[in-house]
Amino acid sequence: MSSTALVALRAEWDRCRWLWNESVAKSKQVHAQNRTRPDGTGKQTCGPAQLDRMLTEARRSTPWLAEGSSVPQQQIIRDFGKSRAKSLKDIKERLPQRQRAGMPGWKTKREALPSLNYTRRGFRLKDGRLHLAGGIVVTPVWSRQLPAAPSSVRVYQDSLGHWYASFVVPAEVQPLPGTGQVLGIDWGVREIATTTSDGHDLPHPQHGTKARAKLGRYDRMMARRKPKKGQAASKGYRQAKQCRAKTYAKIARQRQDTARKWARKVVADHDAIAVEDFKPRFLARSSMARKAADAAIGATKKALLEMARKHGRIVHLVHPAHTTMDCARCGARAKHALPLSERTYTCTACGAVSPRDKNSARVMLVRAGLTPAGAEGVRPLGAPLPEAA
Repeated sequence: MSSTALVALRAEWDRCRWLWNESVAKSKQVHAQNRTRPDGTGKQTCGPAQLDRMLTEARRSTPWLAEGSSVPQQQIIRDFGKSRAKSLKDIKERLPQRQRAGMPGWKTKREALPSLNYTRRGFRLKDGRLHLAGGIVVTPVWSRQLPAAPSSVRVYQDSLGHWYASFVVPAEVQPLPGTGQVLGIDWGVREIATTTSDGHDLPHPQHGTKARAKLGRYDRMMARRKPKKGQAASKGYRQAKQCRAKTYAKIARQRQDTARKWARKVVADHDAIAVEDFKPRFLARSSMARKAADAAIGATKKALLEMARKHGRIVHLVHPAHTTMDCARCGARAKHALPLSERTYTCTACGAVSPRDKNSARVMLVRAGLTPAGAEGVRPLGAPLPEAA
């Protein structure tokens, strides 16, 4: 990105950040005034109409603000309104504090990362260059060709200082030829995904574990250089912080790449997929928290759903309750939950013996209503199961 475009984008973000903070101040002022009127008379509001009037008056009275384009400024006002409305809705529904969106807070100059939204009338593409409202011209490095004309674009900066342009285009389904195969998937920690097909299991790549020594070194560097409260960070602290952020970004890219490649293979080989609708949040409070976080089950599941939607495959989300206690052959349920140390499932009703995770993957197929005989590695009802390895 040229220095001229970089300066212009930062100036545009300074205006949008000022508007956001003004909206926060206005919202807090209205909230404080309404609290002083317990009878409910004369209450003020801070909705979209009031914020639009505030923007119009601010642009009329502030030449510095009027120098920028009105498109990103209107979008930052709308984003604030949506965030505030979501928080008020959560409070009205009396959701627990941990589940609320939270009221919009201040965007400080040091901490807030630039993010500018442009609607269709605020940008255009010409000769591979992005022309933004306000005379800003950017030459992006295209990762791929746009499949259709974009309706909006978001120009933002990440924590490493890299700038990106994210375009919104209509989603297109790219159907794949049918295979006649179905697959059941059970999520885990030892193996991220255990499936009814041995060739589609996803072992734990341990990207975070491999980089743990490097991250520990950067953490120690930051700890030694940590500034006192109220003091600016030193150059060494900022360099160590950036190196740490680069390492985490690399780990995230590795996890995303592994998940997408596996999801592409699964979707290409199967017409229908039964997936455990697993919520890994509770693992954060267990002894497996670090390993579960490194497994990135949620990101892998998201990649699978997105890939299936892209290629028109059917995905059945199966409730995870009692999937480790049910027998995939006869459907009998064990009286007691199996401890995590017990990796072999033995049915007391029909005598079937199989690996615990493989049995859970077959249960996904049964609960989804898919024909077990059509899945690779799954035998019809009544057929003997292989002995556990």
